[in-house]
Amino acid sequence: MTRPITLFTGQWADLPFEEVCRLASEWGYDGLEIACWGDHLDVWQAAEDETYVQAKLDLLAKHNLKVFTISNHLKGQAVCDDPIDQRHRDILPARIWGDGDPEGVRQRAAEEMKMTARAAKNLGVRTVVGFTGSAIWKYVAMFPPVSQETIEAGYQDFADRWNPILDVFDECGVRFAHEVHPSEIAYDYWSTVATLEAIGHREAFGLNWDPSHMVWQQVDPVGFLWDFRDRIYHVDCKDTKLQTGNGRNARLGSHLAWADPRRGWDFVSTGHGDVPWEQCFRMLNAIGYDGPISVEWEDAGMDRLVGAPEALEFVRRLAFDAPEAAFDAAFSTND
Repeated sequence: MTRPITLFTGQWADLPFEEVCRLASEWGYDGLEIACWGDHLDVWQAAEDETYVQAKLDLLAKHNLKVFTISNHLKGQAVCDDPIDQRHRDILPARIWGDGDPEGVRQRAAEEMKMTARAAKNLGVRTVVGFTGSAIWKYVAMFPPVSQETIEAGYQDFADRWNPILDVFDECGVRFAHEVHPSEIAYDYWSTVATLEAIGHREAFGLNWDPSHMVWQQVDPVGFLWDFRDRIYHVDCKDTKLQTGNGRNARLGSHLAWADPRRGWDFVSTGHGDVPWEQCFRMLNAIGYDGPISVEWEDAGMDRLVGAPEALEFVRRLAFDAPEAAFDAAFSTND
C-alpha cells in the first residue's frame, strides 16, 4: 500500500513548470499535484489538445515524476462565491473574469470546472482537488442575525451550481475532492455533513483532507478521517501552529499578515506545528487510504527551497504502510 508523496505546485506557480519538475525530482518526490494556473496546466488545452497533454506527460517522465492529482482551487472558488469582487479579479484569468458581472463570472468558472474534469481524464488522473466557494460564508460571524432559511438557501445554491459540474465528472470517471477550508461551503465538521447532504452524498463529490484548517478551528483531524472515511479522496499535508494563550493573539488572525507574531495561528512547515501527525497517519492506515500524500508548502517564515525537501523527509518517515491486521481490525469495528 505504499502511497506516493507528491508536491502541490500551487505555491510554486511563479516558477516555470519545468523548473518545479526539476526541483521536485531532485528532492525525491514521486510526483506532483499540479495546479491549474501559472504555466503549470491550462485545462482547456489539456481537455482539447492531445499534443499538449503528451508534452506535459513527457516532461514529467523526463524527471521521473508522475501526475496523481490536478487542482483548480482558484476557479472553483468563483462558482458559488458571493460577493464576487476585486479579490476574484486578482486570482482569475481574463477569460473567466470577463466584464466582472458576478453571475457571468460564476457561470464561466463553472464551465472551467467541467473542463477540468475533462483535462483530468486526458491526463489519466482520477481526482481533482479544489474549492467550491460559498454564498453564505459571509454570514459566518452571525451578526446581524441571519435566518436558517438563508443558510439552507446557501446549501441549495451550492447543490444547484455544482450538480451539473459533477455530472461531467461522472461522465469522465473523475472525482472532485473538496478542500474543507474556511471560506468554503464545507469548512468544518458540521458544515461538511450539511454539504454532503445537500448533494445527496453523490460519489463524484468527496473531500481533500488538510488537517491544518481543522486544528486552528479545534476540529479533531483524526476523528474527521474516521467519520468521513468513505469520502477521503485526497490528502494534503500542511501544518498549523497555534499562538494563542497570551490574551492578545486570537484564532481569527486579526487581519494581520502571514508570519506576523501577533497572529493567533499561522501555517508552518509540516512537522513544526500542532497537527498530531503520527495519529493522523495511523488513522489513514486504519481507513485504508492508499492515495497520494501531497505536501502543500505555505510557510511564510521559512524558505521554501529548505522547507519542501525537509517536509518530504518528515512525511516519508511517518507515511509508513500499515500491518495487514490493522485493516481487518478497522473494518470489523462498528462506529
